[in-house]
Amino acid sequence: MSTETTKTLHTPTSPPPAGAREWLGLAVLALPTLLLAMDATVLYLAVPHLSLALRPSGGELLWIADIYGFMIAGFLVTMGTLGDRIGRRKLLMIGAAAFAVASALAAYATSPGMLIATRALLGVAGATLMPSTLALITNMFRDPRQRGTAIGVWATCFSAGVALGPVLGGVLLQTFWWGSVFLLGVPVMLLLLVTAPVLLPEYREPRAGRLDPASVVLSLAAVLPVVYGIKELAEGGPALLPVVLLAAGPVFGVLFVRRQSGLADPLLDVTLFRNRSFSAALGIQLFSITAMGGVYLLITQYTQLVEGLSPLTAGLWLLPAAGALVVASTLTPALARKVPAAYVIGASLAISAVGYLILTQVDGAGGLPVLVAGFVVVYLGISPMFVLGTELIVGSAPPEKAGSAAAMSETSTELGVSLGVAVLGSVGTAVYRDRMTGAAPAEVPAPEAGSARESLPDALAVAEDLPDGLHGLLLEPARAAFTDGLNVVSGISALLVAALAVLAVVLLPRTRPDRS
Repeated sequence: MSTETTKTLHTPTSPPPAGAREWLGLAVLALPTLLLAMDATVLYLAVPHLSLALRPSGGELLWIADIYGFMIAGFLVTMGTLGDRIGRRKLLMIGAAAFAVASALAAYATSPGMLIATRALLGVAGATLMPSTLALITNMFRDPRQRGTAIGVWATCFSAGVALGPVLGGVLLQTFWWGSVFLLGVPVMLLLLVTAPVLLPEYREPRAGRLDPASVVLSLAAVLPVVYGIKELAEGGPALLPVVLLAAGPVFGVLFVRRQSGLADPLLDVTLFRNRSFSAALGIQLFSITAMGGVYLLITQYTQLVEGLSPLTAGLWLLPAAGALVVASTLTPALARKVPAAYVIGASLAISAVGYLILTQVDGAGGLPVLVAGFVVVYLGISPMFVLGTELIVGSAPPEKAGSAAAMSETSTELGVSLGVAVLGSVGTAVYRDRMTGAAPAEVPAPEAGSARESLPDALAVAEDLPDGLHGLLLEPARAAFTDGLNVVSGISALLVAALAVLAVVLLPRTRPDRS
């Protein structure tokens, strides 16, 4: 009887089903996923506090917010390939140890420059974690249906991290100093280091060649100059250097792709892009996350700097949206078994666009209920795209290319968040500065008025030293200017996501991924 059962469950033509060890291992892989989601949300919540403590400039504040994501995006492809060569579990554990150390250093940063440097180190460490988790899932869950369920669980853990981040961050910021939010990573990574050797398998590509240093350099050169150029243009306006850097990035990108095409063991398998489902899902995921990343940064600041909420209260107000994200992530795999991915993702992105339109109606006085309602709708719509997009990207690649596919999926997510912060965050900053031009009361000295025009945290810092009569006269236009920036960025995001909804229906698969 046991022999017959074994033949029923696992035949020579079907992949072996995952057992208890694999599902427990999935819980271990959820740890870095949970942490990386929490890390992004708690940082945004801590921005007002670290701004008052470290007094970064507007440009430094943007670097603090997104250098982590850009370093992840720059190193993901390299680390995905490195994991194939030295072992995916080994790389995961090395990254966990490095992340714990960098988290402690960031928590005790004493200057904007030190915090930017430690956030960069966190990004490099995070790049070792992210492709390892998805690639190990593809090794552990060979059955397509089980793999889809496992990726759904993985995405739900990401959503849970988004939900827990603001609440845990709010509790810490309410009780301790701003750096305490970074210490969340230390116990989580220590737990991973203890459990990974017991529950996770090791996987190393036996035919993997050597790592190509020139490809590593070219991959970084394709991303980082563009990032720096965008930031310089946002900070200082048109200038020769940022324009040259913006042009140089795509040139290095072309050189990178050409080099990969000629290598026997490329850093990135560019033939993956010949698969339309892979390329379309990757692009839609990138730009939909871009829209969300820019708006999320402004929303977390709005709750504290405009509405005046404490960190904990702000985190609780954001909890309904995070709850919607968790619910939608949980329900999406079951829905995708009945409805083609193209229609699920297209409809969900259309819903997300409605949420962004609601956010354009937030005003500077009593706008919190409108903001929360709009953000709930945004998160309801964005979750199916994230779950199914990841499955389409990873599932469309053969198992031996899972590392490259997983790295590209995570690269699109991290680069999307960081592009949203850099590009849309810069748009919000530009709108703020435009609205604040000449808006400060005449009684405010010119140097202080110029500082208040840089950012809303700067305006709050200047207002603290002004007489009571001028305090409100400065903050009222500053808060209104910031809200205008949020409205404009939300409108841009609505247009972008609506266009992506149409592309999803046209380009993504219209067959159900599981007909069983």
